[in-house]
Amino acid sequence: MGSAFAHGFGERYELPIPLTLFTVGAGLAVLLSFVAMIAFLHPGAGWRDYPRFDLLATRPGRLLASAPLGSALRIAGVLAYLLVIVAGFAGAQNPFKNIAPIMVWVVAWVGLAYVVALLGNLWALVNPFDTLFRWLERLYAGAFARRLALELPYPERLGVWPAAALFLGFAWMELVWEGADSPARLAAAIVGYSIIAWLGMWLFGREEWLRRGEVFSVVYGYLARFAPLESRSVNGRREWNLRPHAVGLLPREPLGPSEIVLVIALLAAVSFDGFLETPAWSAIVEETEWHAFMRTAGLIGATALFVAAYLFTCGAVVRLGSRERTASRARAAGLFVFTLVPIAIAYHVAHYLSFFAMAAQYLVPLASDPLGQGWDLFGGARYFVRIGVLDSRLVWYLSLAAIVVGHVLAVYLAHLLALREYPDRRSALRSQYPMAALMVAYTMTSLWIIAQPIVTASQ
Repeated sequence: MGSAFAHGFGERYELPIPLTLFTVGAGLAVLLSFVAMIAFLHPGAGWRDYPRFDLLATRPGRLLASAPLGSALRIAGVLAYLLVIVAGFAGAQNPFKNIAPIMVWVVAWVGLAYVVALLGNLWALVNPFDTLFRWLERLYAGAFARRLALELPYPERLGVWPAAALFLGFAWMELVWEGADSPARLAAAIVGYSIIAWLGMWLFGREEWLRRGEVFSVVYGYLARFAPLESRSVNGRREWNLRPHAVGLLPREPLGPSEIVLVIALLAAVSFDGFLETPAWSAIVEETEWHAFMRTAGLIGATALFVAAYLFTCGAVVRLGSRERTASRARAAGLFVFTLVPIAIAYHVAHYLSFFAMAAQYLVPLASDPLGQGWDLFGGARYFVRIGVLDSRLVWYLSLAAIVVGHVLAVYLAHLLALREYPDRRSALRSQYPMAALMVAYTMTSLWIIAQPIVTASQ
């Protein structure tokens, strides 16, 4: 995320017991949750129509879903987009005195991901690429009485590969690119991405590109499947439902290869970001000056390693869970991949929490002086930013809880899917041994990675 916005902590927490005991205990917690699910879950559990409460049946719900409020959010998204572009090109090039880097990395990536995953898909409303093209479509239709987009048939074999490639590019920008905290270079990158997004919408249609190629719509759409707010249409009737968390992560049909890679890349990127802060990574790169090359290779390698580990696990799932030789590893991989989303959300919380609490404070002075010109528009230009706003002890225990809960939810979702997919309870149980082993191993590994910038003693 650039040197100006590193994820380091201002202080470190001395653990009361060795770190090994924490990692082993977290792994055991996930394993015991698997044992509990064996005892209490049964075929058909979780597959009845889950409870929903339509917020549009209430007056406050109708107010929140009203067209004027939706339009106001779209306008706000466009104004924020324009602010970032103008500030990036015309403002001071010090990242601490320009609002563009904070808006991109802190608000649009970290903060919005929290809102989307834990509440609902706000990005669908504030997406400026969508809104600006939508407005242009209306103007064009009014002026020429025909549609702007060519609406060419989208090649099914492409799947969401465009979004997957763009996400890896975005991750590379965050973790490797030297211009990540340069306002002008960041603004130029946003303009370049805007051209790609609008070109895709023009060729294939706005809705089709949002579903397949606009990387943030696709990624935030995956995270929003965990959220309790659900928007859908039933027999032409619009619903805005309150539902249990994570039920949107139980697919009826398997995902394709491109979607599998994108979900795993989302998890691999944030895990590799955490690994970059460990002494182990420092030991790898301390003897070389090719830091950018090493980080690029590490990002690609981490993604490939995660994909390989997941596919190997799915192969074992099929061998243990099905007696039919025609059973497909590809089908298992496509069905179970969404069970990794709670882990990605948990790691996003654990890895970025302290950074977000610190960096978000810069919005107060930068809102008053977004271009770094010495303004004080709202009286907050002299606001003092507290680097250690969250105590490292609190950060450690919140991170520990997030990682354990995320993996337990992943095990739970995988177990529900297995009970539906395999013909009997015994086969479903056997199929989940490899998945449980993967979850326990990743729990311990991710906790070790998260601990490196936070704790000091008994390691």
